[in-house]
Amino acid sequence: MSLIQPRTLKGFRDYLPSVMIPREQMMQTAREVFRSFGFAPIDTPVLEHLEILTGKGSDETDRQIYRFEDNGGRDVGMRFDLTVPLARFAAQHINTLGTPFKRYHIAPVWRGENPQAGRYREFVQCDFDTIGTESVLADIEAVAVINNLLATIGFDAFTISINNRVILSGLLEQLGLADKAVPVLRSLDKLGKIGREKTAAEMCRVAEIEASQADAVLALAECDGDAESVFAQLPEITGGNEKAAEGIDRLTQIYRGALASGVPSSRLRVDVSIARGLDYYTGVIFETTLDQLPGIGSVCSGGRYDNLAGLYTKQHLPGIGSSLGLDRLLAAMEELQLLPDASTPAPVFVAFFDRDFRDDYLQLASKLRTAGIGVEVYPDAKKLGVQLKYASQKGFAAAVIAGGNEWNENRCQVKTLASRESSEVSYTHENPTQLIESLQQIISTAK
Repeated sequence: MSLIQPRTLKGFRDYLPSVMIPREQMMQTAREVFRSFGFAPIDTPVLEHLEILTGKGSDETDRQIYRFEDNGGRDVGMRFDLTVPLARFAAQHINTLGTPFKRYHIAPVWRGENPQAGRYREFVQCDFDTIGTESVLADIEAVAVINNLLATIGFDAFTISINNRVILSGLLEQLGLADKAVPVLRSLDKLGKIGREKTAAEMCRVAEIEASQADAVLALAECDGDAESVFAQLPEITGGNEKAAEGIDRLTQIYRGALASGVPSSRLRVDVSIARGLDYYTGVIFETTLDQLPGIGSVCSGGRYDNLAGLYTKQHLPGIGSSLGLDRLLAAMEELQLLPDASTPAPVFVAFFDRDFRDDYLQLASKLRTAGIGVEVYPDAKKLGVQLKYASQKGFAAAVIAGGNEWNENRCQVKTLASRESSEVSYTHENPTQLIESLQQIISTAK
């Protein structure tokens, strides 16, 4: 029988412990940040009826959906994001949940797109959303959550770019192009990738507008400067349109409210060029980039969607939220060499090289775990050098070493593996305090 070649599908990847450990840590950090703002966890099925998913993002998103006919003859699809399933979820359960409803959802999604650096066909999204309120406070809070999330994960230099689609909608209304919003937005979303000239040409071709109208839209997108300067320029650029004025006022409130919420001005940018390609956004939109690695794209994006749930219910359920691109962020951390060099979640290694004291090793490990210290006991009584080599390769912070003499004399050796320094501490099963304190000190220093 021939062997099956072990391989993964294009656009999919395996996660070794060295990546999966920080990946899980990032998820846990996200949970803690979301919970600190009052967001509650939910989950939804991987598969949805196809009609739930299609026509909600964009034509491109529809093409990327993994779809098939199940054994019951139903057309189904795998979720491409967590926002569309949330809209269905809210319409189905909101009478039980009440409003405003604040949720977070950490789960994999699937898109059949061309893989590239930091982008895969299967990836985890970490979403948070507030459903059932149009309050500007919810918009401001979303910016504050993004800031806390990236900072708590460990990044200092990042930029949260904010815009309000209502401003562009007002300009399009002023230009007599209100019915062209979707194709104009999709073209504008490509400005940073293909440049002004190609964007203008695509806008004229796809949206069927005049070159002068495309120039007016791009003049808005190219409005630049510090936040207050942009706010001052926008009324003239939008021709004094009433809807645009409302959008400018809302964006101003969000910017100033975010500063009041503790978001540093150095991390916050008003950028009226960002459009976000998904059709369901109706108001404020966010994109977050890493200052050291802008080429990897947005690592946390989202916005306000006040009409999405209207496809499933007559009840008005406005929403605001954002999504952390976990795997893209991990790819960035790998490139920036920010991931810890460890492939074990336990910080302490217990060497086992005297078979006569097997149960003592096990009891020692139990005492440490009871004190909240993760421990791995080596399974075979091999030479100490072999075991310590294994411990160093795995990235343990400390090793506990005890042979027959140490057990008989109520002591053990504690070795800091990074520095190779060793010390002796007293230890008995009845009084493990000194060992516990010594290890806690090493672990806290290693973090």
